[in-house]
Amino acid sequence: MKNSASQHLAICILEEQSELTLADLCRACSAHTEIIIELVEEGVLEAAGSSPDDWRFDGRNIRRARVALRLQQDLGVNLAGAALALQLMEEIETLRSRLHAIGGR
Repeated sequence: MKNSASQHLAICILEEQSELTLADLCRACSAHTEIIIELVEEGVLEAAGSSPDDWRFDGRNIRRARVALRLQQDLGVNLAGAALALQLMEEIETLRSRLHAIGGR
């Protein structure tokens, strides 16, 4: 059995390299189509394509959708709030990476 660090790495690589349809993303997140469409309309998710039937998502959207759905379900955050929370979380991650790159903790 693989350790959790290597499993996490494999999942991250798969997620970043994947291209998903709307149906694939719904299955991956255990979410209804309408909710994923709302996440796209709110700007939480980025879809390539002109309509839901043509949409393609890269693997990063799996994580974003899961976090947004968890914020909604667990904390009652609305879609606009989830979008803001995700943006702030990503900014924090970027700042931590920059700090680490210059030798900080």
